Amino acid sequence: MKPWVKVAVSIGLLALLFVLLPWQQVRGAVMRLPAPVWTGVLAGFVVGHGFGVVKWRLFVNAGRARLAAVDAALCYSAGLFANLCLPSIVGGDLLRLGLAGKFTRRPEAALWGGVMDRVTDITALALLVTAGGLTARNSLPGWGARVLSVSLVVGVGMLVAFLPMILRRPIASWPRRLRRPVGRSLVALRRLRRDPSTALWGLLLSLAIQSCFVLLNAWLGRSIGITVSLGVWFLVWPLAKVASLMPISLGGLAVREASLAALLLPFGVPAAVGVVCSLLWQTVLIAGGLIGGGVWFVLGRRRQRARASSGVTATPVTHG
Repeated sequence: MKPWVKVAVSIGLLALLFVLLPWQQVRGAVMRLPAPVWTGVLAGFVVGHGFGVVKWRLFVNAGRARLAAVDAALCYSAGLFANLCLPSIVGGDLLRLGLAGKFTRRPEAALWGGVMDRVTDITALALLVTAGGLTARNSLPGWGARVLSVSLVVGVGMLVAFLPMILRRPIASWPRRLRRPVGRSLVALRRLRRDPSTALWGLLLSLAIQSCFVLLNAWLGRSIGITVSLGVWFLVWPLAKVASLMPISLGGLAVREASLAALLLPFGVPAAVGVVCSLLWQTVLIAGGLIGGGVWFVLGRRRQRARASSGVTATPVTHG
């Protein structure tokens, strides 16, 4: 979809949500949020992405890129900031890829590192949804628990049945627009299979990071009056995040809000409160992206000064 269409979808969905939702509930939920809670959630978000730097660098260096830790932080922060300015997270990934390829002169390692980073994130989200669904069944009435149980069984069964077929399907048989991402994902999976220790560490880091974000959202939600169990959060938040990855809106804006509100509704959470919780998380994303931009600027200037200093010291030696 064109960027302007994505912007229109986000604006239209947000407008529809705010027309349909009772403003008194929205205002009450916003006013209940203590400032220290929001600050703590932002700090946790930054720490989570600090581990994200470690995970992404692990995958990039698996391709013998030898990306330094400081340069990895610079590239990752640039991508985090670019997510605010570009129409999807893919834009941030491309900037991160470009910088890492420039620093290491191994763009192919940066490319596959980014793909493997995303593959492990999606796998981690699927595992969290399964675990959350198993523990959240008791939070629903009898018919709801049965529907959730059947959905989990069917979902896992379809994954087990169709995953081998997907992995073995020839690239040429996929629709033309899907061939490149599907091909890259399949190559990333093969590389992970050949390096099980890297795959295991990457998956564990992904699980830790995504679990951290679920807990931060649960803290945010509890502070504005959402009292569902942690199992419910481990079910609904990853599903809302996966929905926001669909390329139909501006960085998932409004799609994530509508999805989270709809998923929390069966657990007795008013739609207005669910939307407010997601919008508050969006403010954390914006603030975290701005912090990423600041880190990018500072580390970039430091890198430029280091290169200029080495050039100045090398000149007298050459002339001598």
